[in-house]
Amino acid sequence: MVVVEVVGLLQAKDYHVAKVAAEVLRSQYPDQFGDPVLRGLLEFEWHEFLAQKRAEFRGDVWAYNESVMCFLDGQLVGGAKLFLDWASALDYLDYRPAPLYQALARDAYLERFNDADKQFVFFDMSIDSKPAGKLVFELYKQKCPKTCANFKMLCTGEKGESSNKVTLHYKDTAIHRIVPNGWIQGGDIDSNSGAGGESVYGETFEDENFSVLHNQRGILGMANKGRHTNGSQFYITLKASNWMDKHYVAFGQLVEGTEVLSKLEVVKTYNERPMVPVIITDCGIHHPK
Repeated sequence: MVVVEVVGLLQAKDYHVAKVAAEVLRSQYPDQFGDPVLRGLLEFEWHEFLAQKRAEFRGDVWAYNESVMCFLDGQLVGGAKLFLDWASALDYLDYRPAPLYQALARDAYLERFNDADKQFVFFDMSIDSKPAGKLVFELYKQKCPKTCANFKMLCTGEKGESSNKVTLHYKDTAIHRIVPNGWIQGGDIDSNSGAGGESVYGETFEDENFSVLHNQRGILGMANKGRHTNGSQFYITLKASNWMDKHYVAFGQLVEGTEVLSKLEVVKTYNERPMVPVIITDCGIHHPK
């Protein structure tokens, strides 16, 4: 049986055009097609998938600018148009109007963020006092509930001040460290220097677990000064960093903000310190519009 795989940007119309076609082919030709593999990805994950495929296929997809990739038994067909051209030989006719696909894309995107089992937070960033865009993170609250709750409350500022009179809020705090090809680090809500910080549970709290691996770019984790010293400082990886796996608690993943992270990692530094202010200008629970 032929297996159709459709991987694309969840909020893109063309992903849903190809998805519907794959589902219809399976329904109409059950003896020829197996269950399709359908993967709707958020923005950061889609860009990482494209980077992986560019490395795998090299010149064939180096300039690929579609929002979906379609495969037949692992062989790349191309985007939605090429896939529909191929499907037309099986008398597949797409009669559905573009607004329907746009609505499907919008609904799927909102549904992903409104999933009760998931939690998303955001940072609005500025570089040298100029808006740089938004970072959106998924927090793995099922795996690291205490660590995620700490980060979420520091994003919302809902805990106010600590007993030490420290404002428990990431808003208006700095990214104080950028390690090229390593990670970016912030969250010193006390001094913005990298020397301080505090959790919502007290000065520090324990390492919850090491179940989330540092296996890709965009992993969100807690910086520390040794075992069981998690406070408010966090990092975002710029590449897979497996050496961190048993030393730092990772608890989330960047899902939107590919270009923003790219801007942050090239800010000029001196001894890993940004030479211009890199600031979290706003933060909180992410509600997509």
